[in-house]
Amino acid sequence: MAPFQGSVSVTHITTATAVINIDGICFLTDPVFCPAGSEYIYDGWAKADWKEWGFNGRPPTSTLRSFEGPALQLHDLPPIDAVLLSHEDHVDNLDPLGRQLLDGRRVFTTPDGAKNLAPRPGVIGLQPWQTVEKLIGGKHFRITGTPCKHFPGGEVTGFIVECDSFGISDDGLPNVVYFSGDTVWIDELAEIRKKWHVSVAVLNLGNALFESPKGMLQITFDGQQAAHLMRVIGVDVMVPIHFESWEHFTEHQADLKRVFEKEEVEGKVCWLVPGVEKRVL
Repeated sequence: MAPFQGSVSVTHITTATAVINIDGICFLTDPVFCPAGSEYIYDGWAKADWKEWGFNGRPPTSTLRSFEGPALQLHDLPPIDAVLLSHEDHVDNLDPLGRQLLDGRRVFTTPDGAKNLAPRPGVIGLQPWQTVEKLIGGKHFRITGTPCKHFPGGEVTGFIVECDSFGISDDGLPNVVYFSGDTVWIDELAEIRKKWHVSVAVLNLGNALFESPKGMLQITFDGQQAAHLMRVIGVDVMVPIHFESWEHFTEHQADLKRVFEKEEVEGKVCWLVPGVEKRVL
């Protein structure tokens, strides 16, 4: 394993909501804090090309249901230095309670997300591969947006978190922390290995599916895609999240473990207990 200069711990709260503590600086991902049993009417196809997906008219809405609440409540959180928001238009990535955390904070998200969250001066929208440098928690970080493929018509971003203090890996590339956001495997993600050494990858899994006239639409990584990503971009440690709590997730922890064992990557997987901080590096 390439040496990472510093410490990384992760606390999984629910879904894609986690606190990534890097040298005492806390990044919160995709804040969702709704209680178990919450239901939301979701017009997911509103931004998509309906005919392309086989619909003759406006597609019906869907109901998103959670069956498990967060392991921590808002008042349990440590001080949050920045928010990594992969997209703001899906309630299982940003719900009404999670939105309360955005006011007055540094938030990184998509360009559309930044427009929709205005007027919040701390929100920055990132295009794929766009990098911004910001002072966060007293340290200079470079945050880069990464490409994603999620639900048709919407914008989603992942994030590379980079700091000079992380050091340089044995292959001469800067050590980084990667948060995938909601995505399936796309070939563009292979570019990550050319630019960075991924010491920790926090991946949104679950094989989330939605029905369309053309069949089931996959919108997040399944276990095989996650294993493929780990090999292609050379991940040291992978932290799985986003595989529980909602009915549209189809691969849970036991399913994923079987896949990772078969793919021979389980030894690089760091499983978390919700609500419990765990040192990753």
